[in-house]
Amino acid sequence: MNKAHALVVDDEADILDLLKITLGRMDVQATTAMTVAEAKTALQARRYDLCLTDMNLPDGSGIDLVRFIVERHPDLPVAMITAHGSMESAVAAMKAGAFDFVSKPVDLQLLRRLVGSALKLRTHGGAAEARTESGTRLLGDSPKVEEIRRLVAKLARNQAPVFITGESGTGKELAARLIHAQGPRAEGDFVAVNCGAIPQELVESELFGHKKGSFTGAVADKEGLFQAAEGGTLFLDEVADLPLPAQVKLLRAIQEKSVRPVGAQQELAVDVRIISASHRDLNEEVEKGRFRQDLFYRINVIEMRMPALREHPQDIPALAARIMERIARQHADREAMRLSEEAVEALARHPFPGNVRELENVLERATALCDGSIIGAHDLYLPQTEAQVAVGSHADPEVPLEDYLGEIERHAILKALDDTRWNRTAAAKKLGMTLRALRYRLAKLGIE
Repeated sequence: MNKAHALVVDDEADILDLLKITLGRMDVQATTAMTVAEAKTALQARRYDLCLTDMNLPDGSGIDLVRFIVERHPDLPVAMITAHGSMESAVAAMKAGAFDFVSKPVDLQLLRRLVGSALKLRTHGGAAEARTESGTRLLGDSPKVEEIRRLVAKLARNQAPVFITGESGTGKELAARLIHAQGPRAEGDFVAVNCGAIPQELVESELFGHKKGSFTGAVADKEGLFQAAEGGTLFLDEVADLPLPAQVKLLRAIQEKSVRPVGAQQELAVDVRIISASHRDLNEEVEKGRFRQDLFYRINVIEMRMPALREHPQDIPALAARIMERIARQHADREAMRLSEEAVEALARHPFPGNVRELENVLERATALCDGSIIGAHDLYLPQTEAQVAVGSHADPEVPLEDYLGEIERHAILKALDDTRWNRTAAAKKLGMTLRALRYRLAKLGIE
């Protein structure tokens, strides 16, 4: 591969010299410019692999240059050099399309990591699909899914924090994995954590690690999830469930790009991309004082909404086919099963409040209960919507009342479990019953 070439824009000669020397030691040739106008002229003269630009320039803002590059040279990663502690500028730059940022005084170790990640786009950019595992793909040909694919490809080319919204079961973690797999961090680890599943007293230790003896039970040093994701991506699922004290420390870790393990005296630099997700409305959580506004501002640099399954029902047949293939592989001792046309039509008509996760549950149950090799519409046992239940529009007079009510109860319980990510205690509370009563109903209905 040809030697990498970077464009460095800053109006301070000593900063230009420092960056040029640092890049030279990384075998990156540097062209320098001191104004926005000089930078635009240089961009017309040749192709670059990376651009580093200061925020404040004599004839304009570095953000103006970022927007120019995004519009005219979309394949060129551009990083912003910001004043120390100016997170507003860094966030504004990444919202404008910057690849990443580095603060003054420039930490050369962080700069080298940034440059290394940017240069990987030269080799990783065109092989995204090849690097994505066959089981980690976004299925469907609807306009909604095509738009998600385009956005994933765009987000994979920068390091800006991404916040993924959407109902439970819409594939938020899948989207995060695709962003990771198609970007320059693909060779690093993808570490996923459900923030709501960590006991409050252990959140700090889980995220940042701890030193031996720092608290009762800390019998050895432990690496945190930030350290485990070094060079890769940390996916914070259900980030709205983090307690407020942990939110303060998470904000500092993101801003300073460093963490302090519990009981440690010094902070450790970390190179991690943050992708977070929640099915809750974080704006509402901020208004109610349950989520810090400054943290929300920091993690929500770019927002991506995953559509509900009912918004693209034309993709249900493809999704169902893939799920059936996976089920067949898991039950190699059984004859491969397929869906009848009536079953496919019934699935396409169903609103799926639990989205893809509910579709998986429906098909797994049908596979287990169906006696033949073809799953019919009646084998799906699709629960009725509240409106259907109210008017009895789809009630079958030949179905015993106990079975009919059992399906309604099954639907309510499965929905509560899906909404709480199968946390039985939380689901019981949502349903207004005791945990013991929920366990009895789960056993009675045969729900694993």
